[in-house]
Amino acid sequence: MNATGPSGREASTVRDVAKRAGVSASTVSRVLGGTYPVAAATRTRVLRAMRELDYVVNAHARALGGSTNKSVAFVVDDVTGPFYAHIARGVEEQASAEGRLCMLCTTHGDPQRVLAVVELMREQRADAVIVVGGAWENKEYQARMTHFAHALDRAGSRLVLVGRPPLGEGVPATVVEYDNENGAFAMTTHLLSLGHRRIAFIGKVPGLSTSGQRVDGFLRAHETLGLEADPGLIVEGEFTRSCGYRATARLLADKAEFDAVFAATDMVAAGVLHALREGGVRVPEDVSVVGYDDIPVAIDLHPALTTVSIPHEELGRTAVRLALHREELPDAQHQVLGTHIVVRGSTRRPGR
Repeated sequence: MNATGPSGREASTVRDVAKRAGVSASTVSRVLGGTYPVAAATRTRVLRAMRELDYVVNAHARALGGSTNKSVAFVVDDVTGPFYAHIARGVEEQASAEGRLCMLCTTHGDPQRVLAVVELMREQRADAVIVVGGAWENKEYQARMTHFAHALDRAGSRLVLVGRPPLGEGVPATVVEYDNENGAFAMTTHLLSLGHRRIAFIGKVPGLSTSGQRVDGFLRAHETLGLEADPGLIVEGEFTRSCGYRATARLLADKAEFDAVFAATDMVAAGVLHALREGGVRVPEDVSVVGYDDIPVAIDLHPALTTVSIPHEELGRTAVRLALHREELPDAQHQVLGTHIVVRGSTRRPGR
């Protein structure tokens, strides 16, 4: 007996489609799975029969058959963040070009939710599960992600890490990074070359790989020039505008001496600029301010923000392309895309 659909009439089955198309049920299954060659004329008849019968694919049955569901999952902390939104655009564009649907999943910065979403997407047989943003540097989290990479691989899917480091040798995952540490190194070198010596770094997030790499680049630039960064000017926080505002207001209230601020992200920089303006500190005349990400709002801040530019959309497109064509591109599964600094009006030589 056939199941009943939402309209109250019996839902069509694979056998109904096979009868209408004049083929066997196994041929219909091959067309649905897309894993076996089927003559073009036969495929056309099957697809026409599916449309005429309003046949809906049973995702669970497909999963039992070992086929993927022609989709990619995009896993992010916060869907409203410009950093994620522009990578998502690249993912969606490439997924569409590859004939895949794109599913968006948010985790709200919770590492456990990341693991739960990846597990769910494995069960749903997504072609690829693309996890974006910094990784939490604890052994349990890394072990679980490694487990899921192998589980996805066994299911014919692929774990893709965007903007985070590899899980280790032999782990079946696609990695698309950007040159995070060297971007911070270049920006810090720019500030130091202007003559700044008291540079505050605002927005260090303990245990987050993205933050750790940026702080490493900041410190390495000082060391390269034979200078020492003041640890008291490295302020912990989050990648948020409110963090930038609060941290800067606290530095001003404590009468800390600084002639430049390296904000961990452009959103942090927006808060920094607000606090400096409220405190009567001129940018860039009194203090230079720089950010990281080059999100669209960076050019609209006042003054326009000097920042590190990341190829957001290219990260997304590359992630999808490499994951879906991993058998054709086995030696290209770890890519590092370049970054560069964009100099605008928020920086100048001190005391000019």
